[in-house]
Amino acid sequence: MLEIRNLVFRYSKNDSPILNGLNLTLEDGKIGILLGENGAGKTTLFKNILGIEKPESGEILFDSVSLLDKKPSERARMISYVPQNPVFGDLTVYETVLTGRIAHFGLNAGKSDHEEVKKVIEQMGLEKISNRSTDKLSGGEKQKVAIARAIVSSPKLIVFDEPTGNLDLANEMLLINETRKLSEEYGISVLCSLHNLNEALRLGDKFFLMKDGKTEYSGGEEVITEENIEKIYNVIIKIIKSEDKKIIVGV
Repeated sequence: MLEIRNLVFRYSKNDSPILNGLNLTLEDGKIGILLGENGAGKTTLFKNILGIEKPESGEILFDSVSLLDKKPSERARMISYVPQNPVFGDLTVYETVLTGRIAHFGLNAGKSDHEEVKKVIEQMGLEKISNRSTDKLSGGEKQKVAIARAIVSSPKLIVFDEPTGNLDLANEMLLINETRKLSEEYGISVLCSLHNLNEALRLGDKFFLMKDGKTEYSGGEEVITEENIEKIYNVIIKIIKSEDKKIIVGV
């Protein structure tokens, strides 16, 4: 379980805090969605979780163990990152997925590393393109490769930063389905930031509505209300229900 307690972060001591006493709890095998305007602190929170930045105060715990005390290599074995625009370099799909094992093998991959890569490639349905250059892939294929690279290290948590931002509708749905598979079949926790509220409702188990570096509301679908969205985004929306599912429409 990921637990963040009273996290404070600022980029310099004279700046106002970007994260200002933020609290968050995400259970194992659940998909958590960060929601909020640009500048709410979502990307900065990811940087602190990943170890790119270090908080001024507060705690980041996984299974009650502090991530702040972990070496980068140890943290990399626990947490994987899927960026919005994955860049792979001049590598094949197989080679790219193998790079996800670097935290385990260092410079030389062993037999077990290659076995794990083959297993994940099969699970993700990438066998037919495993020898293809990643430069030749579609946007949806690249996202699947990025997910495969993330899960091949057997992480406990995967972080997605706006993963659907540049995808068409078909690939958005593909990503949502693959992410759901991560949590349900692999038991991996997922923390994801999204702008599209309807995508968030389709994907998430738990929602964290952020404003001014804090989590104003957290919980299940019940926290996605017209009043809460108006407070977080300063916009008026309307929520309707279709087949017991919430759909957000503009007003």
